[in-house]
Amino acid sequence: MTKKPAKPKKKDALWEKMAKELRAAIPKLDAEGLAFLVEQSRIHLYNMQVDKLNKMKQEAYSASSKKTSGKAAKVKTNNPKSEIYGIDPTGTGYYLRSSTGGTMFSKTEMVQLIKIAHGPGSVNETGSRLYAWFIRERGDVLSTLQVKDKFDKRLGALSGFIKKNFKLK
Repeated sequence: MTKKPAKPKKKDALWEKMAKELRAAIPKLDAEGLAFLVEQSRIHLYNMQVDKLNKMKQEAYSASSKKTSGKAAKVKTNNPKSEIYGIDPTGTGYYLRSSTGGTMFSKTEMVQLIKIAHGPGSVNETGSRLYAWFIRERGDVLSTLQVKDKFDKRLGALSGFIKKNFKLK
């Protein structure tokens, strides 16, 4: 038994026109053309699922950023676009929430960040060491936080935030 194609809840004239055109084209296609359409439909359905999951994730992220967790706080820097909202435990790691996006860290990575933040020197010096670690290990974090160089104030804010909220054991 085959499933009926999913239709939009609200019948859309354009959807109906496209579905009719596709139904008319199917008998005219060879196997290669039909295989191509099937593959494209699978890709599109997958992308729709990803979009739905991303939307749910964003809604959950928005809801969680409105309330604070045990390790969440708002740290302001000179740039209003660089606020750090918190680092939340996820069970398998930690999720850094900031105004510019979010990033996951494994427990091992978080321990390394905590050690760097608790190192000698000012928060700006430990922020520079965080920069070196991010360059070496996790360049994606610099993009997410929109960090330009090792002197960026966001790194000092992140270092101070980690030092304040996470203790070395």
